Amino acid sequence: MKVLSPFGPKIASLKLSGSSIRKINIEVDKIISKKILLKKLDYSNKLVGQVKQEFQLPKVFIKKNLEKILFKIVKDYIFKSLGKKISKIKIKNFWIVRQFNDDYNPIHFHDGHISGVGYLKIPKFVSKNKKLSRTDGSIDFINGNKMLLSECIFNHQPKVGDMILFPHYLMHTVYPFKTKGERRSFSFNLEIDKKIANVFSK
Repeated sequence: MKVLSPFGPKIASLKLSGSSIRKINIEVDKIISKKILLKKLDYSNKLVGQVKQEFQLPKVFIKKNLEKILFKIVKDYIFKSLGKKISKIKIKNFWIVRQFNDDYNPIHFHDGHISGVGYLKIPKFVSKNKKLSRTDGSIDFINGNKMLLSECIFNHQPKVGDMILFPHYLMHTVYPFKTKGERRSFSFNLEIDKKIANVFSK
């Protein structure tokens, strides 16, 4: 895990194991194949994404396959960022985002204390844009203003297995793309010890 601080708020960048990616993708495909289950788990009305599908993963699946991994990663992130050990982690929500041609996610922030995003499927983005900046299908994290020796945007071009952790308040956006195929990711929000999360507490 690398903890980055490109413009103030610390971001963790790491790789998920291939087995974890496979397990999540198998579960997602299973949900997609069952219309009743998909409707039950639909989460789109709670989110701002202008995308094809957004739905929650079942809590039983999360507890069995992801909880221990997430807890270990978040504990490491907080310790490397703040030098503090957390004793409480609660998963508030965990959902899948299926993005296709022209879909996008407008600038937004999350709830909870710590948020994360991970990438399960990434198509080959083919851009007709001749500019050097390649934003198709990428994610921007935004904070503050552009100043001398201070950037305000951190761009990440995702690859399968990439995972990023960030404070919930950090604004971010996902760009559309012009490519056949699915950009599949997951997002989550966690709560940690309030004494650590509340920087104004004594």
